[in-house]
Parts: sequence; structure tokens; C-alpha cells
Amino acid sequence: MLMAELCLIRHGQTDWNVRGVYQGHTDIMLNETGILQGYKLADTLLLEKFDAIFSSDLQRAYQTAVILAEALALPVQVDQRLREICQGEWEGQTVAVVREKYTAHFEAQKLDLEHARAPGGESVAEVAERMRAAANEITAMYHGKRVVVVSHGLSLATLVCQAQGISLAEVYHHIPDNGQPRYITWQNSV
Repeated sequence: MLMAELCLIRHGQTDWNVRGVYQGHTDIMLNETGILQGYKLADTLLLEKFDAIFSSDLQRAYQTAVILAEALALPVQVDQRLREICQGEWEGQTVAVVREKYTAHFEAQKLDLEHARAPGGESVAEVAERMRAAANEITAMYHGKRVVVVSHGLSLATLVCQAQGISLAEVYHHIPDNGQPRYITWQNSV
């Protein structure tokens, strides 16, 4: 059984986080608070030893990872599978607008959280599958090591649920705060 300790980091804050706008695959930059969160987190992580840093290719995660990488003297390894859930037509809109404009899809999501999707988007189950594949590959490369994974709220929550045997129907209860570390042990049977 291959195993690694993963330090899961949700990217720093963006303006869209503040406004409650669905980001998904839309490539939004960190705001000033998000950049400061990255530097504060870097100071905290300096007290620990890590063997690698992986990041989503979306700028909000990558910017956060670069700040951490500079402090930890490690290169950032980019993996597109670490992206946030694709929210399709919902991206760039607030929850209130989506609730009104896409009522049927919004309500369907409540009934089947794992498999429902925004029009043109991904399901939680699909995100969990690609995040699991990425975590398995990282674990295979860094067995017995400690790895920082900089990604996005829902995507990271799928890893927390899978690592801890929690139903994906509970995923929204496990979304980490911006710029806050969450540690899991990832076991990969190859």
C-alpha cells in the first residue's frame, strides 16, 4: 500500500470568493487579501518539511503555490486534474442568480449532489474521480513523503471525503477556508 501525507491548501481569496460568484474553471487571480494569505501560510509552513508542491493550473491556485514554493525552496508541479469543479453555465454568476435562472438544475443538485451538474459542467463524482487519480499518482511518486497540494475548495473536499470514508453527499461540509492547510493521509493501493 502506497501512502503519503498531503497538506491540502485551498488557494487564497479572490474577488469572486468575496462576491459569492461561481468560479469553476474561470481563471481568476488572487486579490490583495489572497496574496497576503499566501505569504502568511508560507510563514507557517516554513516550520515543516515538505518534499513537493503540486498545484492546479488555474491562476488563483498557481499564484498561491508560487508564494509557498519560494518560501519552501521547492518547484511547483502543475497538474490540470487539480482544477475546481467545472460549473459550466453557472460560472461568473452569483448563487442568487443561478437559483433564479436555473431553478430545476439547482434543485436537482440538492436531490443528487454526487451526480447532478450545472449545464455544461461536471458532477461531484467526476471531480472526485480525477482528484483521486491525481492523488494516487502523487502518492506513487512520493510514497512515505509529505506533499503540498494547492487546489480549490470543492476539489479538495472530495479528497478529504475519500480519505476519511465520508460520503460525497457530505462534500460541501468539508470545503476548507481560503489559505488554510488541511492534512490527510492518502492511501493508494496500486
